[in-house]
Amino acid sequence: MVRRIVLLLGVLLMSNRVRAAEAEWWETGVFAWKTGSALVWPAERVADPCHAIKDPTVVFFGGKWHVFCTIRSKLRTHQIEYLAFEDWGKANGAKREVLKVTEGYYCAPQVFYFEPQKKWYLVYQATDKSRTPEWFGPAYSTNEDVGKVEGWTKTAFFEVKQPADNWWIDFWVICDEAKAYLFYTALNGTMWRAETNLSEFPRRWSEPVKCLQGDIFEASHTYRLKGMQKYLTMVEAKDGGRRYYKAYVAERLDGQWKELAGTSQKPFASRANVNQTGVKWTDSISHGELIRDGYDQRLEVDGRRLRFLFQGVSDEAKAGKGYGDNPWRLGILEEAEERGALGGR
Repeated sequence: MVRRIVLLLGVLLMSNRVRAAEAEWWETGVFAWKTGSALVWPAERVADPCHAIKDPTVVFFGGKWHVFCTIRSKLRTHQIEYLAFEDWGKANGAKREVLKVTEGYYCAPQVFYFEPQKKWYLVYQATDKSRTPEWFGPAYSTNEDVGKVEGWTKTAFFEVKQPADNWWIDFWVICDEAKAYLFYTALNGTMWRAETNLSEFPRRWSEPVKCLQGDIFEASHTYRLKGMQKYLTMVEAKDGGRRYYKAYVAERLDGQWKELAGTSQKPFASRANVNQTGVKWTDSISHGELIRDGYDQRLEVDGRRLRFLFQGVSDEAKAGKGYGDNPWRLGILEEAEERGALGGR
């Protein structure tokens, strides 16, 4: 009898260990990443020297990766640049084109195909000089062809009420089957949500409501986990002079966000849980975009194959520089366990 009890306890202990080993990140909140060298760095422009490329958004469509990102240069501090390529190993050599949607400030893009209207949307933040005083807020352009730079319409603005208590930043749209949701962060550690019916997008937004508060900063990006009734929000935070990402999950886009990986000791992605192979090039994991499983307004990602296109910079490279002068580059995080090559899809 004693021997049977001992054997039973051994089987139960082994079973618990197996279950723990098989537990997914959305249950444990534990993430482990790897990254190689930087993949994209600023283009050389003699007329307007560029020192940073950042805030990437990406879709895979028509056999190519389409990337939109912010560039920082001397003559114009914030512009959106576009590049397209078939293989990440050749990304830095791709043609660079700057969008001509506004003469003012515009940056921090997000791209997706809005199926109900059969057109592409580029969401970003911009200034509106026609208002007095000059206004800053969520903006968009549309296009019939994601790869046709000259096809993007001139900047239009979402009519959304700005929170009275703080400056808003980094706007992000995601849709479910009935509504479109606009998320953004404010510089007082809050995340906000406004919504509209799909049939009325991009107009008739509700008054924003606060949906998250904590030690968060900017660049909140929200995705639907494919095949699950779960949504993932990543939010950038600060750990001293370095940037890293936290993660939260919810069952609905208008639901309660539960902290999943919320500290610099237990992050979604930071220097602490990223293994850099080759020459170390970054100490910060900053404003980036998960590589999606599709390209439409649902923003689905495969939870079992996460890849994260992000902006990074080393402590040495930014030493003695102001934030606007940091030489940001783009790289990709992959889960530490090998789940496929980066070449094409």
